[in-house]
This record gives sequence, structure tokens and C-alpha cells, in this order.
Amino acid sequence: MPTTLWEYPSQHYDAWVDSRGQVHQSLFGGREAKRTQGDKRHEGATPSWVIWQLLMRYTRAKDLVVDPMCGGGTTLDVARDLGRRGLGYDLAPPRADVSRADARHLPLEDGAADFVFVDPPYSTHIDYSDDPRCIGKLSASGEDGGRAYYSAMTQVFSEIDRVLKDRRYTALYVSDSWKKRSGGGGGSPTGGDFMPIGFELFSLMRERFVPVDIITVVRHNAKLQRGNYRRAAEEGNFFLRGFNYLFIMKKVAGAREQAGRPRRARR
Repeated sequence: MPTTLWEYPSQHYDAWVDSRGQVHQSLFGGREAKRTQGDKRHEGATPSWVIWQLLMRYTRAKDLVVDPMCGGGTTLDVARDLGRRGLGYDLAPPRADVSRADARHLPLEDGAADFVFVDPPYSTHIDYSDDPRCIGKLSASGEDGGRAYYSAMTQVFSEIDRVLKDRRYTALYVSDSWKKRSGGGGGSPTGGDFMPIGFELFSLMRERFVPVDIITVVRHNAKLQRGNYRRAAEEGNFFLRGFNYLFIMKKVAGAREQAGRPRRARR
């Protein structure tokens, strides 16, 4: 993708059929790629095209790619297709190659990862597991104003900083959120809660990493096309989430001390 606006053709980068109905297999690094990536039963899976783009740009063969919230394992499948080593962790791993661990406490040594990708919960919209430690059970608004959620994500970023090698990259895939309040009146100031999760998490990441770029990824969520959802948004005067942020950051020694300091203009 040559621009900062990404629109992937399908959830899986090899799930395509030509005009004659012929299914095509692709080769990545001399290997036949899987037809699909990740567990299709996992709700909220990251489009494999997004991870593929990142690994092509920011990793090399045999690099260690880590996903601390691996879910259905999409990152692991893409890493293998491209000849990278993959490590995935999750509180509720759905497959054997995803290790059970909390993203805030990874069983990995310091400076081991060449690239870290994370697609965290966007507040409480999806029930990922019954584990009470799950960050997806913490609201990004709620009675505490989202403090518990953002505190938990700060710990996740701290772990990413710890396990990532210096001068290497990390990426966060995330969306803002809007939730109608019970008994609220549509999109009025008291009818719902807008949660600018993207901006808040970007700010937290800047405390540890150097921003490289911000990508906008068009969302291909089937719910966005449903008439009842679209009518609710129009009648309630709120917006459906049409894109995700993709924040790309670099770990640079001393970046935390420099965070927030304005750079001198070049003469």
C-alpha cells in the first residue's frame, strides 16, 4: 500500500476468485500461502492483509514477530507465510500454537522481539473470554471514565517496550467507539458515550515510542451495511465506525525522556 489509506480486498489475503470462478493460490517467499489466516470463529479478527503489509515493510526473514493479544492466530499464520518466526499470547488461546498469557505479563525475555503487533479490545463490545483479567471487560468510558482500561493498556505498552529490541517497530490496530446509554436519546449529549480510544492510546504510546506514521484502514464490517444499523445511526444522530487506526511506532533508546519535547526547527 503506497498511501496512508488502506482498503484490503478481503479478510484473508489469499481468499480471492477470478471472474471465471478459478481459485488462486499465492506464493510468499517460495511457500504456498494458506487459503485463510487465523481462526474464522474468532470474533474481531484482524484482517490478515494489514499484518502482511506491516511485516513486508518492517521485518526481515527469520525475525521474531510477537502478538501479545493473538486471538485466533492471524499474526502467526502471516508470519509463517513470510518466513518469520511468530510468538502469540492470549488469555483464552483458541489453538495450540497460541500460548496462554496476560499481555501485561509476557513470559518473554527483554529485547527478544523484532516486531510487535497488537489489536486490543476496543472497550467492552466483544466478550472475548470468561477470564476476569480480560481487558475487554473494562469500559473505555464507564463510571471511572475509562481509567481502568487505559491503565491496563499502559501496562501492555510497557511490556511491548520491554520485549522489543531497540530501533525496531511496533504497530497498534484500533478503533474509536460509541455506545448508546441505556434509556438515552440517540446522539444527544446525554444519549451516548463517544470514546476516542485511538487518540488516547496514541498518546500513551508516545510516552515510550517514536511515531512513524498513522494509517487509516477502511472497515469491511458487514454490520455497516445492514439497514437497521444505518437507520439507527441516522435517527439517533451518531456515526457507525467506518475505519480503524493503524499506529506505527519505533522504539528508540531515550525516546521516553524526549516525549513531549518540541523538536528544534531545521535551519
